[in-house]
Amino acid sequence: MTTVDSSQPRADAPRVPDAAPRPLPLRVAVPLAVAAGLALLAAFPPYGVWPLAPVGVALLAVATHRRRVRAGAGLGLLTGVALFAPLLSWTNLHTGYLPWTLLSLLQAGYLALLGAAGAYASPLADRLRWAWPALTGVLWVGQEALRDRTPFGGFPWGRLAFSQDGSPLLRLAALGGAPLVTFAVALTGGLLAAALWRARDGRRRWAPVAGLTAGAVGAVALPVVGLLVPVAAAGDGDTVTVAIVQGNVPRLGLDFNAQRKAVLGNHVDATVELAGQVAAGTQRRPDLVVWPENSSDIDPLRDADAGAQISRAADAVGAPILVGAVLRGPDDGQVRNAGILWRPGTGPDLGQVYTKRHPVPFAEYVPMRDLARMVSKQVDRVRADFVPGTEPGVLRAGAAVLGDVICFEVAYDEVVRDTVTGGAQLLVVQTNNATFDVAEARQQLAMVRLRAVEHGRPALMASTVGVSGFVAPDGRVSDATGFNTRAVVVRQLRLDDGRTLATRVGLWPEAALATLAVAALVGAAVLRRRHHAG
Repeated sequence: MTTVDSSQPRADAPRVPDAAPRPLPLRVAVPLAVAAGLALLAAFPPYGVWPLAPVGVALLAVATHRRRVRAGAGLGLLTGVALFAPLLSWTNLHTGYLPWTLLSLLQAGYLALLGAAGAYASPLADRLRWAWPALTGVLWVGQEALRDRTPFGGFPWGRLAFSQDGSPLLRLAALGGAPLVTFAVALTGGLLAAALWRARDGRRRWAPVAGLTAGAVGAVALPVVGLLVPVAAAGDGDTVTVAIVQGNVPRLGLDFNAQRKAVLGNHVDATVELAGQVAAGTQRRPDLVVWPENSSDIDPLRDADAGAQISRAADAVGAPILVGAVLRGPDDGQVRNAGILWRPGTGPDLGQVYTKRHPVPFAEYVPMRDLARMVSKQVDRVRADFVPGTEPGVLRAGAAVLGDVICFEVAYDEVVRDTVTGGAQLLVVQTNNATFDVAEARQQLAMVRLRAVEHGRPALMASTVGVSGFVAPDGRVSDATGFNTRAVVVRQLRLDDGRTLATRVGLWPEAALATLAVAALVGAAVLRRRHHAG
């Protein structure tokens, strides 16, 4: 009789896979989560080391993989604080630490949700390891879609796409806007995460090397693919000459409003000086002059002296001026943040006025004021609530149709797109950085660069104190000014009437990717239920 050793597996028995790897030890995951936030921070201006954005994504993905949902949320919160607290530090320059702290924690909370989602979806990443990059990409887009809209209309600052102003991936904006750029950055980070995890879990000698090599090749390949996306270096329409007037303010800080006569005077004087240069033949006569947001905090439609000063500047330079003005009304205790076209000889063109559609909560208006006052008396600095406009900023200046957006509105996809679908040939961002610093201004300019590529339009940013400058449809910046200086820059631009694929498809790429994120979480729930049932 033959004896069979049952302790040895039969040769024809099916191979039982090894137990799934455990998560990283918490003593490793916590530093990785913090490092993820710092890597993401370094990708944004003023640092601008854009390749670190995928690295930050990868570190967070690895830190949260296979963790409990609560632990994933905690790690995501650490990443969010490490990113947003320094990224938004300009918000505490003149208002104290409380608003900065609350805003940073609110934004970090969305990365906590992302960390929880990454942990929850771990079974799906384990089942389909090389689907992990795409899973990472759609979860990031879903998180940003939520953060861009909630609460009070959202706050899109710090989107992955806005870190890529110097990257080849920026060109993908022409195909699917900021959401597609974010997806590409996160997909690249997901490739690195999958490679790192494979290297950690490799049972064979060649596995770590093969995994890391595959991830590195994929991470390099995606930016190369971005270079293949065609974008125009200039528009293909009429040529116009545009001047940006950066008048500067006497002092930085919230009290610049107390100096509003001086601020208006600075912009008038700089424009009159430009007119003198035109008369002397040392400068081209502009077809359009752009003043920044808050260049006239005195309502020029109600204050005769302010209106007369602006008319003097427009008549001297012989060109319409797009004035950033604070207009009173429509009711008592209300004001409007507006761009108004002021024509030489005739003055304000009341048919060409844009009212900011997305005022900033707690800065330009105070929701739930009584409750907010219990948190901080700083809300009473906002004495009158800014009323939002209802129409896109499409202004017809004669030489060009302008797509006007004001300050933080450049971060919102639909606000910019609406001007282009309304016929804008030139994107104009009027902003006031006098209450912030140069880091905030450069972060905003990065958004302008993405919008120019996204819609195939020349663009410009006009700031009271800097940074101002022109942006070509391929994202290149020209004539950028210094910060806290007075400057006038004049440039010839080629307008454009075409539409990129991103302009045509609008929010559909974001909607599709966010839907895939929800589907992935549903798939992970099914796998978890099967595991518990088994």
